Amino acid sequence: MQGTVDGFSYGLVTPVAAFVMAWLGGALGLRCTARSVRNRGSFKAGWLALGATAIGSGIWSMHFIAMLGFSVDEAPIAYDRPVVFAGLGVAVLMTGIGIFLVGYRGATPMALVTGGTITGLGIASMHYLGMAGMRLQGALAYDTVTVAASVVIAVAAATIALWAAVSVHGLLAGLGAGLVMGVAVSGMHYTGMAAVSVHLHGVAGAAGTGDDPAALLLPMLIGPVIFLVLAGVVVMFDPLLMLGEPRAPGSMDLRPGVPARRTGSPSGYRAPGWVVEGKRHRSDSW
Repeated sequence: MQGTVDGFSYGLVTPVAAFVMAWLGGALGLRCTARSVRNRGSFKAGWLALGATAIGSGIWSMHFIAMLGFSVDEAPIAYDRPVVFAGLGVAVLMTGIGIFLVGYRGATPMALVTGGTITGLGIASMHYLGMAGMRLQGALAYDTVTVAASVVIAVAAATIALWAAVSVHGLLAGLGAGLVMGVAVSGMHYTGMAAVSVHLHGVAGAAGTGDDPAALLLPMLIGPVIFLVLAGVVVMFDPLLMLGEPRAPGSMDLRPGVPARRTGSPSGYRAPGWVVEGKRHRSDSW
């Protein structure tokens, strides 16, 4: 018996809320990645780990917020919690591998392609592992071509998002990269859901006779959502994350006006023509 699938039981509420979570996690994670790449004196591994956890939490939260709107008319749906939380671990781990590659290798083509591919595969793996955690009186089947398209969307958009995060400066660019990541996660999710069909086992019970999916999923979402809020606070109070790349520490902003050499005198003598922070010094200045 073929089940009647509805992916939008609450209308646009769940898709919009899910996209916002994916955007938030992506923007936070990619800003942390950009900070580690452009400010090498910082605690690189810590910022990359924070970024990986933010992106992974955003991916996972997006998926299960979207799944609040998924229903099969003829059968109630439940979730296997160990499998569901394993999906969160996979998302954080694979995303971490991707952004650590970019964080330590820089914005080279090989690092971006490899990191984007691993991150995109992490998005897809989390999605299909989350789907494997569903429990209902039936079996899920997938259209192979549509599944392949969902993976391509995830990999391509994740690669573009990583490139934008480390190649384009500024807060607005970071938000734009997060937007691309949100599109990657949401686009992958709903393309993957379009591949799903449900084959019921025998005569299933009426919808609503089992546990309410919202009652199962909402408590599990509390932890990742709180983490994203706290990560957002960290980003807001870090000026390097908000404003972009700073001037190098200790820089005196020296700009040569005419060719000249420093004498190396311990007294600090500067050759004629040097401009120090906007003031021209004569040859008799010390």
